[in-house]
Amino acid sequence: MKLRGVKVLDLSLFLPGPMLTLMMADHGAEVIKVEPVGEGEPTRHVGYRKGGESVWFRNTHRGKRSIQLNLKDPADHAVFMGLAAEADVMVEAFRPGVAKRLGVDYDVVRAVNPGVVYCAISAFGQDGPYRDRPAHDVAVQALAGVVSLNEGQDGLPAMPAMPVADALASLTALSGVLMALLKKRETGHGDYLDVAMFDSVLAWTPNVTGRIFATGEPHVVKNERSWGGNAMYGLYRTADDRWLALGGAEVKFARNLLTPLGREDLIPYAERPPGPGQEPLRAFLRETFVIRPLAEWETWFADKDVCWAPVRTLKDAFDDPALQARGMLARDADGNEIVGTPIRFREEPAVIDPTVPRLDEHGAGIRAKRAP
Repeated sequence: MKLRGVKVLDLSLFLPGPMLTLMMADHGAEVIKVEPVGEGEPTRHVGYRKGGESVWFRNTHRGKRSIQLNLKDPADHAVFMGLAAEADVMVEAFRPGVAKRLGVDYDVVRAVNPGVVYCAISAFGQDGPYRDRPAHDVAVQALAGVVSLNEGQDGLPAMPAMPVADALASLTALSGVLMALLKKRETGHGDYLDVAMFDSVLAWTPNVTGRIFATGEPHVVKNERSWGGNAMYGLYRTADDRWLALGGAEVKFARNLLTPLGREDLIPYAERPPGPGQEPLRAFLRETFVIRPLAEWETWFADKDVCWAPVRTLKDAFDDPALQARGMLARDADGNEIVGTPIRFREEPAVIDPTVPRLDEHGAGIRAKRAP
């Protein structure tokens, strides 16, 4: 596996850091999870449980080793520093300044390990006016301006369905860590990586910043191409109160849809800019799709080259055999569901270890190894 031999020391909690180190573990890295005193990683105790474990924890910490350390205790701090001296990568997600107060900041770790790749993930970064502001995903998305884009038909913002700030920070951090590891192979030197959830969200807005940068005006969400302004890129109710999504705004898809519906005359509306000018086409699609139940539309679309999909529940998606075919759903020996890895190599595929570490399960062994 690509990361065999890479040692990762993970101090992070919740989602961005643990997902980063999970993807590394799936591809061969040895990940030691340092859990805080008390009840350890909070997600051990969050949400639904199956097979004696939190489903969240199982799918972010499988295949890792666990040691519980009190970094304010001199003996535990010494154990940590011994681990840090041997780590290729260290990940922390404290508020800025906390790692320094605990004596595990980059300068301290680099002093014993110049080759360490030290990744700090935070809400707003290690500097700047928001650095000390507490936030989880939705607050970061709100401040980054993207919650306002989740506008419902009532014109009000809705809670985002996915933890976009967490996810993008995790993937940004993974990219940065791998870049730094590549450089380390050449020079032997590590680096410090400052990843902000806020920055990570904003970096993914090039496809929607056109109006802002070109006109200086905020979005009128319902009129924009990606959020309902394009008739061929939106959601439509069916006769059985279910929904389908049209997901391709190219004119060829409008032609392939409208021709069998006998409404070629509406194709020119699909060529207009997103917004009110496409309303006649939107109105026709609303009136048309609500005539039949979703199952009938699935049959009708089967031989049409149109970008579309039924709006399914997440349960429906995980029940789809396609997920097992792609390795995105597996089960451990006890039948507990395992979400797969999306990084697929032909020559060295991931090998997922479904084992979930008990709190401090590996602590005694690690301490014994470090004892003089």
